[in-house]
Amino acid sequence: MAFFVVLCLSNSYIISSGLASNMARGHQKFQSQQKNAKKQAEIKKSKGHDQKAAAKAALVYTCTVCRTQMPDPKTFKQHFESKHPKSPIPPELANVEV
Repeated sequence: MAFFVVLCLSNSYIISSGLASNMARGHQKFQSQQKNAKKQAEIKKSKGHDQKAAAKAALVYTCTVCRTQMPDPKTFKQHFESKHPKSPIPPELANVEV
């Protein structure tokens, strides 16, 4: 004996049979999931997010005295004031607030 469920979702009706929606595909579903997981792993592996390259790209400011690289002007100014107090501050750091 089959039963039907009618759902009303924002003025559109969905009719589903209780027997058909509760049946699982079994082994075929499991194989499909494994195949998809393998495919996603290969895609992720081929992309290869490189943390070292991303970190290196973020270092945009270079100290003129010691050639140390820093990610932002605030850090650059703090570095310059603490490590090179006798050297004159570069013009790009003159208006940066710490």
